Amino acid sequence: MRIANRDRDCPPFTTADGSTIRELLHTPNQSLAEATLEPGQETQRHYHRVSEELYYLEAGEGELELDGEPAAVGPGDAILIPPGAWHQIRATGPETLRFLCCCAPSYSHEDTYFE
Repeated sequence: MRIANRDRDCPPFTTADGSTIRELLHTPNQSLAEATLEPGQETQRHYHRVSEELYYLEAGEGELELDGEPAAVGPGDAILIPPGAWHQIRATGPETLRFLCCCAPSYSHEDTYFE
């Protein structure tokens, strides 16, 4: 059994795209992380060749761009980001944007590509 506690076991770090994450669990097949963006902050537009991502928004308001299509997003929204899809997310509200990100296979900096 493997249990990770967010506050005790998962120190925050900045990813290649500029978001702050806490990687909660990581296996060769998938990873789960909590990501945060402060008001006005955005990730750098990027894509992953291999990993499929799922975002689940927990708090805050944002705008997600997926392959050139913008969408307002907020708490309770789940988003599929297929491999190869260009994407960027921006915190547009007055509070921190917080979301869970699941990657399969697991997130790696090496699988993050920029314009």
